Amino acid sequence: MTARPVRRTVAVVGTGSIVSGSHLPTLRAHAERVELVAAVDVDQGRLDAFRELAGDEVAGYTSMDAMLDDVHPDLVLIGTPPSLHREQTVAALKTGAWVLCEKPLTLSLAEYDEIAAAEEASGAYASVVFQHRYGSGAVHARELIASGELGAPRVAHCQTTWHRDEAYYAVPWRGTWASEGGGPTMGHGIHQYDLLLHLLGPWTEIRAMAARLVHDTESEDVSTALVRFENGALATVVNSVLSPDEVSRIRIDCADATVELTHLYGHRNEDWVYTPAPHVAAERVAAWRTPTADVPSSHTAQLGALLDAYDNGVRPPGSGPDARATLEFAAALYKSAFTGKPVHAGEIAPGDPYYPAMHGDHPHWAPKERA
Repeated sequence: MTARPVRRTVAVVGTGSIVSGSHLPTLRAHAERVELVAAVDVDQGRLDAFRELAGDEVAGYTSMDAMLDDVHPDLVLIGTPPSLHREQTVAALKTGAWVLCEKPLTLSLAEYDEIAAAEEASGAYASVVFQHRYGSGAVHARELIASGELGAPRVAHCQTTWHRDEAYYAVPWRGTWASEGGGPTMGHGIHQYDLLLHLLGPWTEIRAMAARLVHDTESEDVSTALVRFENGALATVVNSVLSPDEVSRIRIDCADATVELTHLYGHRNEDWVYTPAPHVAAERVAAWRTPTADVPSSHTAQLGALLDAYDNGVRPPGSGPDARATLEFAAALYKSAFTGKPVHAGEIAPGDPYYPAMHGDHPHWAPKERA
């Protein structure tokens, strides 16, 4: 007989749209493996509305500490504003709970290293939601690139060109360093360039620019970067909330093929296209087709991978040094953009002004005291 999977108890912290619209359906999709036992929100009305959706058996709390003391969940899903992520993740880890937190996991590399220390002390793990890695199309592309089947990567483009209006930035925590950690570099494009890093591997150098062209925010509303990868490939990265025609796109030109992904907020197999170089034989191209099974990129796919890791007692994907590398890329992009100098991987360490804050206390970009 096949053993029944262990059913993990889960608590959610924050009950806004990302939790009710994405995490709750994800938990239901994994109902044989998880049980939602508690929800936390400082807004009683929002908490009550969520419990109506989730079911009365879900206990409600307005204090995360009280929930952790009472419930001791196996896994905590965090969907609160970014400024709360470090504190809430560390609190959960200290109880031995694993964590799956919305991006960005922290506002700085310094905060991330606090979480790494909490992991070390507790033996539990914290993963960040980077769901675009987990669709079957992304898994297949990474295998083809890593195996050398497409030839050496040479040129890449990563594009997150979205549009956000003034109403979007009317939400108090948006557009500020203290609450959001940055602009589209941290809050929007991070999904696409995380996938780019996942496909191409370590980067070595970045040269960048950023600007506030439209919105009255502390952080940028557009950034661009030139990136050199360890494998020799060169890439461009664009993060924008100023683009009427919205698209998310990755293109990687390898020696034997171009692989392209075009979508907006999530991808399926059909969104990946492989174009062979003229010298490539047709029978070889047949092996590049995306898998028969079509697993969309989603919170559901990522949670499944995390639960597999939990069952096997191993570090989950999207955690530890792997997730830190994506945050380091963001910090390096900001540092290069604000200083006008190239930044190399590993350069930002304790003592560097961009280690504790993405703005690096730069006089043009650092938060100003409000009257």
